[in-house]
Amino acid sequence: MAKRTTKKCCDSTPVTLKADPTTEVFAKLAWAIAHPARVQIVRLLIGREACVCGEIVDCLPLAQSTVSQHLKILKESGLIQGEVDGPKVCYCINPERLEQLKTLVAAL
Repeated sequence: MAKRTTKKCCDSTPVTLKADPTTEVFAKLAWAIAHPARVQIVRLLIGREACVCGEIVDCLPLAQSTVSQHLKILKESGLIQGEVDGPKVCYCINPERLEQLKTLVAAL
């Protein structure tokens, strides 16, 4: 029988991480898309000029209040923008913030 060898998964040399101002931004953006419904909302808004909240609700199997909470989180992260249009709110993707998220993920 062959002898099994185990390989350490990482070097035991201590690592010091440098302060990186993008870390907090990345964490906030990652948390914003950490729910499947929010990923669906972002995908829905990519490529659209704007979308009224009611249209987003119609596309998801969730209650309006739940969708509103997800929209609030996405808006707080800056991934989407919302604009009041009479009694409705129109949402759109923030392309600069989306590009920032893509760049941060690619740099992992």
